[in-house]
Amino acid sequence: MTRVIVIGAGPAGLAAAASASAAGAEVVLVDEGERVGGQFWRHHPDFTDPRLQHQLGRFGTLQQSLRDVRMLASTSVWRVETDPLRVHVLTGPADGADRRGETLEADAVVVATGAHDRVLPVPGWTLPGVTSAGAAQAMAKRDALTLGERTVVAGAGPFLLPVAQSIALLGGEIAEVVEAASVGTILRGWGARAWELSAAVGKAGELGSYVASLLRHRTPYRFGSAVTRIHGSDAVEAVTVQRLDPQWRPIAGTERTVECDSVALGHGFTPRLETAIQSGCQISADRFVTVDSQQLTSIPGVYAAGEITGIGGADAALAEGEIAGLAAAGIPGADLRYRAPLAARRRMRAFAARLAVHGIRPGWTGWLRDDTIVCRCESVPKASIDEYADASSRGMRLATRAGLGACQGRTCGRSVADILGALRQAQGPTSFDHRPVLSSVRIGELAALAQCEDGAQTPQTETPGGS
Repeated sequence: MTRVIVIGAGPAGLAAAASASAAGAEVVLVDEGERVGGQFWRHHPDFTDPRLQHQLGRFGTLQQSLRDVRMLASTSVWRVETDPLRVHVLTGPADGADRRGETLEADAVVVATGAHDRVLPVPGWTLPGVTSAGAAQAMAKRDALTLGERTVVAGAGPFLLPVAQSIALLGGEIAEVVEAASVGTILRGWGARAWELSAAVGKAGELGSYVASLLRHRTPYRFGSAVTRIHGSDAVEAVTVQRLDPQWRPIAGTERTVECDSVALGHGFTPRLETAIQSGCQISADRFVTVDSQQLTSIPGVYAAGEITGIGGADAALAEGEIAGLAAAGIPGADLRYRAPLAARRRMRAFAARLAVHGIRPGWTGWLRDDTIVCRCESVPKASIDEYADASSRGMRLATRAGLGACQGRTCGRSVADILGALRQAQGPTSFDHRPVLSSVRIGELAALAQCEDGAQTPQTETPGGS
């Protein structure tokens, strides 16, 4: 029987685990969270307002399909090997002192690690009351809480819409939604070959509900603008909103002040590539995992699905996950079970391609000041990064500690690369995705695992069918 490990329990991972299990494979589903669902289905079991939670029916169906799947929640993958395929995990709370180590062996691995918010640094973004758009959405969906009484939602991309709607539904006031892309850019990008979007009719319904929410609450929507400064002494008191040129450079003389007590920032998403890179998977020039028609990566037995192959939303992730699960279970490509997910993937790719119109432009670094904190974990200002722009990537990190904090560059890595690229006119980005250890591991835990390998104690090694 084929043994499959799925890493990540968001839409892509759930779909992969369900389809692989239905195809007869022994499946282990591994996720860092306490509950399955990922960011998209991040809701409290006792709080399932259908206005905030999307596709709950699909979520319930997937959960029912996991009856024969071994699920490892609160489990961190700290290392992967590909010859043979092995996944090393630690199970237990991330801050716990008694996590249990296991080595999972498999015939195929599906990497569905998803993406996290990309937030561009802004002067004042470390003030209390500023969060990522994803964090604001999670608070609304999971805890029925809003950031504050009056919130500015700012950044780029369609995700700003559901964030604003969620806050408004819970009684919070949205002072403004601020979108960096201009009206002309959006119309040209989304309007070109509009017939290709006709297959994604569900998205039109979602868009309609978001627009209706904006109109009902009389929420201003500002295009071609950005929050370029956040004001306050001990907490957020106001923001400066400024017009941008096509390259996102702030236009002098267009500044205006908007009073608020909270800010949700979201400039798209960054794929979580660490596991795929450690597996040796080929990464494209635009920093996504390269896959074939069955979601197979460049490494035999390793499949990838969801946002790490391209930002496309939950529907695309569900389709890719189902395809990857079938392929990982050994189902040949001519099997009719591929027909529906392949058609869904084709439909959603037209939608995903349009998201590029909201892509970050290089001029955004123009709103930074020398004292703007770029790396929040280590409190590294832009001036320090500028000072060591001519150093090697390693030298810059050691000198400034940018990217060496608790998040290991997940928050600041791409921003540091953009700043360095603008200063160096670099050929390629500085990467923070290469990690010999994928998650935080205590030295004591590593020592215990080493003792297992040396035979000093019995190693806790499981196969997907293990108990």
